[in-house]
Amino acid sequence: MTAPETRHPARYWHRLDDGRIECDLCPRTCRLHEGQRAACFVRQMDRGEMVLTTWGRSSGFCIDPIEKKPLNHFHPGSKVLSFGTAGCNLACKFCQNWDISKSRDMDRLMDTATPDAIASAAAHHDCRSVAFTYNDPVIFAEYAIDTADACHQRGIKTVAVTAGYIHGQGRDDFFRHVDAANVDLKAFSEAFYFKLTGAHLAPVLDTLYWLRHETKVWLEITTLLIPGENDSDDELRALSDWVVRELGPDVPLHFTAFHPDYKLDRHPATPLATVRRARQIAMDAGAHYVYTGNVRDTEGSTTLCPACHTALIVRDGYQIMHYALTPEGHCSNCGHAIAGHFDRHAGDFGNRRIPVRISAHAP
Repeated sequence: MTAPETRHPARYWHRLDDGRIECDLCPRTCRLHEGQRAACFVRQMDRGEMVLTTWGRSSGFCIDPIEKKPLNHFHPGSKVLSFGTAGCNLACKFCQNWDISKSRDMDRLMDTATPDAIASAAAHHDCRSVAFTYNDPVIFAEYAIDTADACHQRGIKTVAVTAGYIHGQGRDDFFRHVDAANVDLKAFSEAFYFKLTGAHLAPVLDTLYWLRHETKVWLEITTLLIPGENDSDDELRALSDWVVRELGPDVPLHFTAFHPDYKLDRHPATPLATVRRARQIAMDAGAHYVYTGNVRDTEGSTTLCPACHTALIVRDGYQIMHYALTPEGHCSNCGHAIAGHFDRHAGDFGNRRIPVRISAHAP
């Protein structure tokens, strides 16, 4: 049974003198006539006002390891209840979740769940956090915010996996309700952003800087490396230098491998050597915590102490094989404080992925 389309009142818009409305949520600033949808497809002008068509509706729920988001410094080994909706405000030709973010059919094929039902399900399954992911949560900010409020009432944390293409009051409101974020820094060139995402680099850098310096959100960054597009030594060095200089060396970086998909389905996959090279470039630039992803690479998945280089968290995939942090989150060898949010013991959820069905109002 398909979920009915909703018409939930949206925030972050204003009226124009010519009868249209303008969305204030992201840098696209879509201007809409009656009945027209924004570039993200889920924000629409309806009877003179903006509505969100996917409030309370999801493309599905799964329990994942937190490292899959990826977040390696936010309660390692814990379970996170993940969900998304449909649509996206970027147009990435390499999208790895295109069947959700790009398909308009997904707008009619969704599970229905209220924010309270999601929070209840997360508590029922002993999830430490709930993640807004799969498609970009900034476009369903109202739904995410309401869900975050329900989660926080139960002591459950919230995670955003996002491209960071958001600004203004919407950005302030959205991230005020988020405990941790992994931001996709798609590349470090305007040409890449314009050509392959239909967006721009500067607003993403602005969001990253703002998150790091103006909020308490735990921040990690992911860059998907596409051969011949954003994986040159010069670009990786520029990206790493900017992160260390502007955000600080303690922001974890994840370099992940691309696999052919969507409109780049004939593009070569990323070799293991490329993500390892990117990791070394970032470490040489002074980044303290650098990881490889979408590849089996124990060395690139291991958290090292930046002071004494002791292996503190050793991972095999998403399975934690060794955990040597003190209860205070310090290196057990030299006492250096490790940046992040850690528990006395690591979780043991490992490499599992468990689909979950949530009824409209209860777990």
